[in-house]
Amino acid sequence: MLTPAFELSQDRDFLTVAIRVPHARVSEFDVYFEGVDFKFYAKPYFLRLTLPGRIVENGGEQGSYDADKGIFTIRLPKETPGQHFEGLNMLTALLAPRKSRSAKPLVEEIGASGVSEEGADDEDSDFDWEIEQTPYEEVSESALQSQCHYGFGNLRAGVVQRLQDELSEVIDIKDPDFTPLTERRQKRLAAELAKFDPDHYLADFFEDETVEQILKYNPWWNDAHAEMMASLGKSQEHGDNAALVSFSEEEKYQLRKFVNKSYLLDKTARHQVYYSLVDILLAYCYEIRVTEGEHNVESAWTVRKLSPTLCWFETWTDVHEILVSFGRRVLCYPLYRHFKLVMKAYRDTIKILQLGKSAVLKCLLDVHKIFQENDPVYILNDLYISDYCVWIQKAKSKKLAALAEALKAVSLSKAQLGLELQELETAALLVQEEETAREAAQCGPTQRAPGSSPEPSDSDSTTSSDTEEDSASEPEELVGTQPSLLTPLQDPLLEEDSALLIQQSGLCRNMASQGCEVSPGQTLASARAPLIEEVGEELRTVLQVSTPPGGNAGSHSSMRNGEERGQVPRD
Repeated sequence: MLTPAFELSQDRDFLTVAIRVPHARVSEFDVYFEGVDFKFYAKPYFLRLTLPGRIVENGGEQGSYDADKGIFTIRLPKETPGQHFEGLNMLTALLAPRKSRSAKPLVEEIGASGVSEEGADDEDSDFDWEIEQTPYEEVSESALQSQCHYGFGNLRAGVVQRLQDELSEVIDIKDPDFTPLTERRQKRLAAELAKFDPDHYLADFFEDETVEQILKYNPWWNDAHAEMMASLGKSQEHGDNAALVSFSEEEKYQLRKFVNKSYLLDKTARHQVYYSLVDILLAYCYEIRVTEGEHNVESAWTVRKLSPTLCWFETWTDVHEILVSFGRRVLCYPLYRHFKLVMKAYRDTIKILQLGKSAVLKCLLDVHKIFQENDPVYILNDLYISDYCVWIQKAKSKKLAALAEALKAVSLSKAQLGLELQELETAALLVQEEETAREAAQCGPTQRAPGSSPEPSDSDSTTSSDTEEDSASEPEELVGTQPSLLTPLQDPLLEEDSALLIQQSGLCRNMASQGCEVSPGQTLASARAPLIEEVGEELRTVLQVSTPPGGNAGSHSSMRNGEERGQVPRD
């Protein structure tokens, strides 16, 4: 039998079930419904649903078939008109047989210390988001080995040992089957400190144009959350807000493929499940931000690397340490390492939790798809994500709301990350100010008027390139003097004007650096020897300006040819 695609909707008095059965024999079909049970059969399709509310057969039921689309539409009266059925988009939970919806064990051991009937009572009670503390007790090595669990609710053990070759490329922890929880954390913190790169962090801190663009991205949950906030005080305030979150056909297909399960979790295990959910959502929100919703080949790496739950099999005791760990890893591993991205992902996670389990499920389905398309990261789906996708459909929305409030109540500062970020930023700003002051001091001589003679300094030698920059920064003065400067050089008898040209072009600084002096009575021929290598380029730049009026074009051309050979025309 095939399970058909289906979709549920509701109004005040009716529950509507739309079932897509292409190529079915519509002449032979059966529909059965009573209480919370609904069954549909049209060869070769069979659908059995356990509804979140009761329906009744009172003659008001209706049915229709769209032959073009192959869709049966069945409207069923609610037993209590006006009742709101929650979780109609939780398809995996709806497909579960009624007898398996209870988490109570079929066989219960008398006197067992595990989950008992009061576990169900705890599920409905308010969560105290603090882990109970117990005095430290020395335990044996064999007992430590028995504590090395991981996976969803810490229900798995021995998996990595069997899949060592595949998981070695996926997780950072080595041999988790024999690594106690405290040792995992110590190794993780040491690895983060070794990976932190101050230069990378400061580069993103000062050159944050790309980061600012990332922060402007508007993910899908922003609009849904804004709509939810606008409806505060109405019936959606404490509900699942399922109407604000829609699932694609691909996501609905994913939900139908999951195998429904029930999980026996004690109080501590349930806390770990909720805490690890926050950790995974933080990593996912960062990934959505930096890729702007367009996943790439690095997406699987980013999500698992930023989540210690996935790559170190970490466990948690409160939400603050989850946030600290996430902040450290954002500043150590991915391409964009900025504290603003940490806080943005933190606020995004709060919005998703406030939207309820429909929004959380949509995010988990996306993570599942990312991992499923990446070999061998898909193993993390078997350890964590698939179970989360099934479990969240039965979770209480008020628990997620309480978790969102607990996360919202904590704060995070750079000092709490333990990476000395404030000291790095302060030192970098001081260095930047010093460099700015030094550049300003070096640019000071360029402000002198043309023709002024700078004072030579042992620590500040002027080169030909410096002279070119000076002349380039004062184009108006040079252009204004070029016609009168070219005429003396074309007349070999005006030697004093030649020396004046050198001084006004700033070339006297080159002579001063070599211990030479230029006086109005000094001839160009006597000064040529110490200047020929230093001022050749400057003279060519000046002499290549157009021939002045009254000059000899032929002699000017011969002078340029001589200069190209590195010579100066003689008297």
